[in-house]
Amino acid sequence: MKEYERKGLLERVNREAATVGAEIPEAIEIQGEPIELQSFVFEIKRRDTVPPGERERVEQAKRNLRRERLERLEPIEENEVSYAEGEALAASIIGIDRALDALEGLDAPAPETEAKRQEAADRKRWMSFLKKALGRDSAGGTRGRTRF
Repeated sequence: MKEYERKGLLERVNREAATVGAEIPEAIEIQGEPIELQSFVFEIKRRDTVPPGERERVEQAKRNLRRERLERLEPIEENEVSYAEGEALAASIIGIDRALDALEGLDAPAPETEAKRQEAADRKRWMSFLKKALGRDSAGGTRGRTRF
């Protein structure tokens, strides 16, 4: 493979938006063991959060996917494959990245949920500040200030 082809493949797999539009592979072989990757990711993502019993399984899957990604990237970095083989490896790496992205985002709250939680916390801090500034306690009375 020519140097500019190798650099192009490396740029493609390391691009931040490489997974946009990419599909998770149906199946993948990791360390000689076939894994039904797409069904595993969809099964886990169907739930709102990862159940405690599944957490270790998901973490192990992520570690295995990261290891496999590095193993597939190395022949491209070392220029040990033809351009056609590098293309196939790059496509599989992007599929692995897509699966990792899906698995990484499992425990993070949705942006809307996080925004609502932040807004509620801000409102609570503001009300607490106002109560202190106006000298009111939580029972609605006054503390140390006389009102006329």
